Amino acid sequence: MFDPALFGSVFATLLSIPRDPSLGPGIPTAAASPSLQGMTLESAFAGCPVTDRGMAEACLAGLWLYHNHLDDSHRISQSIAGSTGSFWHGILHRREPDAWNSNYWFERVGVHPVYPLLNREAASLARQRGGDLPATARFLTEQTAWNPRRFIDLCETARSGQSDATSLCLQIQDAEWWLLFDYCYRQSR
Repeated sequence: MFDPALFGSVFATLLSIPRDPSLGPGIPTAAASPSLQGMTLESAFAGCPVTDRGMAEACLAGLWLYHNHLDDSHRISQSIAGSTGSFWHGILHRREPDAWNSNYWFERVGVHPVYPLLNREAASLARQRGGDLPATARFLTEQTAWNPRRFIDLCETARSGQSDATSLCLQIQDAEWWLLFDYCYRQSR
């Protein structure tokens, strides 16, 4: 969806490391661990000026989450005030899986600037399924605004085997990650 090179050399390198995408906690990416553990805000942005420290920290929370290091992502996201920190926090709890906690954090997000883009992308991905779109996911083609609660429910049904929407949920989750990371990166500079 996005070119990792758009985010500078440090992020590009870490975003190019293969990972295990998962609707659940996933397996931490061992190849990314040393770089992530040694990363500071200054080293991550490699000398580029950071104008919004909270958004820069949100990029780090997202990067840890991208590589399935949920505890480290949680430590950062819970310290970021505002809707973007709550957004990362909500994604993290959805993946734990802790639907109740995820719903709580998404309630705190309110309406995020990424939601309209995410709603369009999710609808497009759902429409691409055509007749193979699971009934539990049809709402994605009909909703006029992004509804994180419904997506949490869809991920829960997919994870529990009650819906065959797992691959669609993974695609939407990936789009969500890239859209939110791109937003945070642009806002940080």
